[in-house]
Amino acid sequence: MKPLLHEVIRTRALVCDGAMGTQLMAANLEPGGCGEYWNVIHPERILAIQRRYVAAGADCLITNTFGASRLMLRRHGHDDALRDINRSAVRIARQAFGDRTGWVLGDIGPLGAIVEPYGDLPEAEARAAYEEQAGVLVEAGVDAVIIETHTGIEETALAIAAARAVNAPCIIPSLSYDLSADGTFYVTMMGVLPDRAAAFFEEQGAHVAALNCGTGVDMAAVPAIVRQYREHCSLPAMAQPNAGLPVLRDGKAVYLQSPEDMADSVPQVLAAGASIIGSCCGSTPDHTAALRCAVDAAGRR
Repeated sequence: MKPLLHEVIRTRALVCDGAMGTQLMAANLEPGGCGEYWNVIHPERILAIQRRYVAAGADCLITNTFGASRLMLRRHGHDDALRDINRSAVRIARQAFGDRTGWVLGDIGPLGAIVEPYGDLPEAEARAAYEEQAGVLVEAGVDAVIIETHTGIEETALAIAAARAVNAPCIIPSLSYDLSADGTFYVTMMGVLPDRAAAFFEEQGAHVAALNCGTGVDMAAVPAIVRQYREHCSLPAMAQPNAGLPVLRDGKAVYLQSPEDMADSVPQVLAAGASIIGSCCGSTPDHTAALRCAVDAAGRR
């Protein structure tokens, strides 16, 4: 039986994959299209992307289900395909590993609406949406549920509770931080600081404390956040920063950080206490390969 992810990373560092969204666009997903629906209608394209990440050295693959909750799929008219979309995503990721040992992380993103009392989305509806998606992912055999790109602890708490309710084997909440206007600290859009997040994750029963995406957060910024995580909770840490800071080209955000530049900060990220290192917006399998080399090199020192 394969060991639990959060137990493995207490003894060695793992490499996670990179961006899915930009890879989907490179594969001709139309602007505003439902990339998650491709799990059903174009599974070979998702498989090709994830096989490239595995070939680059990824130990962990995140399923193509970021927007595959009922509330998000309803906006594209695909909510009736929720089970097929999520189950197919898990099957594709598992297939991408082939005969290699790898961990499949079932991805759950925000619901795209603000939960009461700050917004109009009823708490019961939000909880039901999270529990439904998490349940399908766990039933399909994921090694972990990763709750990505959240900015507030209230909605994150609902998602963690939903994952616990369906007995997810490992729960990874991941907040998205921004660099403060004066450039001195990191905080989420909803005002959550890393030290508060770390304690909160542990209080809620999560297994890994993670961060991803964010404005002004590249690999060089990660050690400062990871150190706060490690100082304020006993959970292992995971980091997936963007490929540098985006610039506008022809009205589109483009990420220009090279794989080598991203990998340069890996030793500091590992020293800060990160146990899983991946990448987010704008990254490619080439970034994953560079991270793999850096992690392996650090382990040989």
